[in-house]
Amino acid sequence: MAADIIDGKAFAAALREKVGALAADFAAAAGRKAGLAVVLVGEDPASQVYVGSKGKATLAANMESFEHRLADDTSEADLLALVERLNADPAVDGILVQLPLPKHIDEQAVIAAIDPDKDVDGFHVINAGRLAVGRRGFVPCTPLGCMMLLADRLGDLSGLDAVVIGRSNIVGKPMAQLLTDANATVTIAHSRTKDLPGVVRRADIVVAAVGRAEMVKGDWLKPGATVIDVGINRLAPEPGTAKGRLVGDVAFAEARAVAGAITPVPGGVGPMTIAVLLRNTLVAAHRNAGIALAEDAI
Repeated sequence: MAADIIDGKAFAAALREKVGALAADFAAAAGRKAGLAVVLVGEDPASQVYVGSKGKATLAANMESFEHRLADDTSEADLLALVERLNADPAVDGILVQLPLPKHIDEQAVIAAIDPDKDVDGFHVINAGRLAVGRRGFVPCTPLGCMMLLADRLGDLSGLDAVVIGRSNIVGKPMAQLLTDANATVTIAHSRTKDLPGVVRRADIVVAAVGRAEMVKGDWLKPGATVIDVGINRLAPEPGTAKGRLVGDVAFAEARAVAGAITPVPGGVGPMTIAVLLRNTLVAAHRNAGIALAEDAI
C-alpha cells in the first residue's frame, strides 16, 4: 500500500488563513498592522522571486510589507545601517535579510546585527541559544513547519526514533532540537555517518535535509516510517525540455512504496516556510506590542 501524502500546501494555506484572521485582530487591538521588513541585496533571480512571494503573502495576511531592494554593490556598512534603522522602527516587527548575500558582505555579521526579537527567520545566535536551552525565542521557519506537519500526522512524538539527515544551522540542528524537545530519540546523520542506510532504517521519523537529489532510497526506510523531505533539487533537463524537474532528497516513488506517510516535492515542506514566517511575524508583533497571544494555537 502506498504511503499517505502529507499535503504541506493545504496545511500552509490553513495556517496562513488563521494568521490572517489573528493579524486583523491584532491591528484592531494595536491600532497598527504587524510589519515585516524584507531586505534583498543584488539581482539573484531566485531571491527576487522569493522576496516577491513573501511580500504578496504578507499583504494577504493583513500585515504591512516593507521591501528594501539594494544594489549588488551595496557596502556591508550601508546594509548594517539599514538593519539598525529597521531595528529601531516601531512599525517593523520582523526583519528578514534574504540570503545568500553578495560575497563581499559577511552574512553572519548581518544576521548578528538584527534585533533577536525581530529575527523572525530564527537565525540569530541568541535565538539558537534560546532554542537550545528551552527559552522562548524564534525558531527557523522550515524546521518549525516540519514539526507542525509531524504533530498533525503523528500527534505525540514521545519515544519515537527520529533521524535527521543534515546538520545545517538553518534546518538540521534546529530540527534535531525540536524533535528532542518533543521527547523523540534523535540521531543527526550526515555525509560521514557510517552505514547511513542502516541508521535511517531504524527510524520512525526521517527528516531529509542534505541537499542531494533523491539520495534517500526506498530500501533505506523502515516500513511505515514518516518521511519529511526538506530537499529541493532541480535535475538536468531531459531531451526536449527547457527545465529539469524538481525533486527532493528522497527517491519519492521508491520511498512511497515503503513509508507510511511522506511529503512530496514540490507541495510538501516548501509552502510551510512562508506560512511559518508569517506566523513568526505575528508572534513578534504581539510580543513587541505587549498583547497576549496563544502562541501554541498557531
